[in-house]
Amino acid sequence: MPLRICILETDILRPELVDQYKGYGLMFEQLFAKQPIPAEFSVYNVVEGHYPPEGEKFDAYLVTGSKFDSFGDDPWIQKLKKFLLERYENGDKLLGVCFGHQLLALLLGGKTERATQGWGVGTHSYQLTQKPEWMTPALDELTLLISHQDQVTQLPENATLLASSDFCPNAAYTIKDQVLCFQGHPEFVHDYSRAILELRQDYLGEQVYNQGVSSLDRDHQGAAVAEWMMRFVARDHAPESS
Repeated sequence: MPLRICILETDILRPELVDQYKGYGLMFEQLFAKQPIPAEFSVYNVVEGHYPPEGEKFDAYLVTGSKFDSFGDDPWIQKLKKFLLERYENGDKLLGVCFGHQLLALLLGGKTERATQGWGVGTHSYQLTQKPEWMTPALDELTLLISHQDQVTQLPENATLLASSDFCPNAAYTIKDQVLCFQGHPEFVHDYSRAILELRQDYLGEQVYNQGVSSLDRDHQGAAVAEWMMRFVARDHAPESS
């Protein structure tokens, strides 16, 4: 049986990007199609108030990136936090990317805030601080496309750091066998990163923009992270999916 993954979409793309990229839910579906573990996906846009039907069961819940601040007091964010805390207390597996990474850290006892380092954009590399068996394929370091001005500045007490850099010390973490989160965007493709850099050029400033664009010459390992995520979820899934 394939894994059943609920994607909680926490953004609505800018009008200039919708025709080509649709939304983060579709980006993740396209990403996970590149990895070998069978999975099927249901996407719910929580900004618009959409959630799975009561009683619907999934092997994991993935919280996407967003232009919103994870520490914001928007009503939809408060509702999402309540939903995720219920899932966590129920023992469900939770995956987070960018906003999701930050929100879950905040929800489970960590700290998230506007980063003094400023905007992170383009392609970024991290050192891996742990390499558990489910992190297959094995990598010497992790490179991902990024776009964020907030960071997790303190991990929850029971979290284990997985990846770090000078710019982003808390770049990936796990909480036991239940939570797996990444600051970088495995679902991004270079053309999307370039498009959002163009749209934010004036806001970012010339130096950050130019550095971001030039870094897009480098490859990234989003497909490997997608496989890590599915292996993390699949460990307790019967029958074995890989």
